[in-house]
Amino acid sequence: MARTAVTNPLWPGLQRMRRKLLAIAVTALALLVLAPAAMSGESLAPTLTVKSSSFGRVLFDGRGFVLYAFTRDKNGRSACYGACGKAWPVYYAKGTLRAGTGIKRSLIGTTKRRDGRRQITYAGRPLYYYVGDTRGGQILCQNVVEFGGTWLIVRPSGKLVR
Repeated sequence: MARTAVTNPLWPGLQRMRRKLLAIAVTALALLVLAPAAMSGESLAPTLTVKSSSFGRVLFDGRGFVLYAFTRDKNGRSACYGACGKAWPVYYAKGTLRAGTGIKRSLIGTTKRRDGRRQITYAGRPLYYYVGDTRGGQILCQNVVEFGGTWLIVRPSGKLVR
């Protein structure tokens, strides 16, 4: 008894659809792998830059978000952990530290946090974001007393804006 091959008339269309889905899946996987590296801050954008604000010229990160210092930090070490760290996210160092326009390269540094990660400092002061500043240029928590200290933005000289 001879066997005859049975072919499904839909088979070529299914094969094309499978190839397209595989190509989409490979592209999505590549984007998932490459996107974090592209967004990690390891670009040519400056680590710190100076921009004008309603408080005068102050420090911003390379994306245009203002940076704050905490008066409770002592000797270049952060005192902001736990709930404080959630409200005031740390500005971590990623890659090479780059001085933008108006920044004194000699004042940029880092301090090691408890978890071993490097926090960016300026003039020896650890730098932070405020969680409520959701877009570049916002300065919503200047001169705010919270978590046992005062949060202040920083001038290019390293002095705090009071």
